[in-house]
Amino acid sequence: MIFMKDISSFEAYTQDPKTQSAVERQLGIIGEAVIQFSKTEHLEHATQIRGFRNRLIHAYDSIDDSVIWAIVHRHLPLLRREVTKRIEA
Repeated sequence: MIFMKDISSFEAYTQDPKTQSAVERQLGIIGEAVIQFSKTEHLEHATQIRGFRNRLIHAYDSIDDSVIWAIVHRHLPLLRREVTKRIEA
């Protein structure tokens, strides 16, 4: 994710509210895109992504920074590969 390119640690992320806001906004957009994409394609974790997107948008005050960090570093690359594979198929 482009907004994370200069953020090298979790601590740096937690100290940068502008980056946090940008990342959370982008994850909301990605969540909405997954919802639309999953209407025509099966995505393994679409239900979880939908739930996270709804929580991010409607209950943003309950989102822990460590959850966002994990999503960006662990889950987003997997989602990208899955979607890319489906698009290229």
